[in-house]
Amino acid sequence: QVQLVESEGGVVQPGGSLRLSCAASASSFSIRAMGWYRQAAGKQRESVAGITSGGSTNYADSVKGRFTISRDNAKNTVYLQMNSLKPEDTAVYYCNVVGFDSSRYWGQGTQVTVSS
Repeated sequence: QVQLVESEGGVVQPGGSLRLSCAASASSFSIRAMGWYRQAAGKQRESVAGITSGGSTNYADSVKGRFTISRDNAKNTVYLQMNSLKPEDTAVYYCNVVGFDSSRYWGQGTQVTVSS
C-alpha cells in the first residue's frame, strides 16, 4: 500500500506563488510517474502536470510557463511550483502516483484558493 502525504495549500493573491509537495511512502513500490491533478468546484478533475521517473514532464496548456513540476526520486517526493497564480487556478489539488505495475494512488487533496 502506498500513502501520499500532501503539503497544505492556502490562499494566495492573484499573481502570487505557492509550492505544493507530495511525499509517497512506498517501501517496495516502484514509481513510474508522479503528477498533479486539480478539481474546481462543479468541474471534472483535470491533469495539471506530470513527471516520469526519467524526468520527462508534461503540462496542461492552461499552466504552461507558470507551473513547474519536479521530483526527488530518492525521497519519492513530487513538487509543484505555481507562479503567476490566477483566480481560475482555484481548486483542490491532488497528487497522483503510478507504479510500473500500473497501479495508481491518490493523495487526500489540498485546497488552493487564489483570491484578492
